[in-house]
Amino acid sequence: MTVAATKEYVGVARDRVGNFNGKQLVYASWDHHLLFAAPFLLYAAPQMSFRELVEGPLTALVQPDPDGAAIDWTQVEWLKSNQPWTPDFERSLADNGIGHKDQIRFRTPNLTTLAVAA
Repeated sequence: MTVAATKEYVGVARDRVGNFNGKQLVYASWDHHLLFAAPFLLYAAPQMSFRELVEGPLTALVQPDPDGAAIDWTQVEWLKSNQPWTPDFERSLADNGIGHKDQIRFRTPNLTTLAVAA
């Protein structure tokens, strides 16, 4: 449908990294687990280590799933930009190449209590 504007429209992005006081948004999703309808939206400092992200907010968010407590994070298959990826758990999000509004995905092939067929 065509829109006719009566004057020039100037959009102002409200989710720019500069609006988050030194932190950033990171999306994380658990592939093939539909208990969670959308990726998690995490608010994190770029200096936070990947381990802190995983052992803190990400671990807490997956707990409602029956498989949540059984995840061995060292065996998880990770994807970034839809490509296989191996994060360094001791390095920061920035050092792992995770920027504002990036999405990481993870797979747990042996945990399928509420999983859909791949």
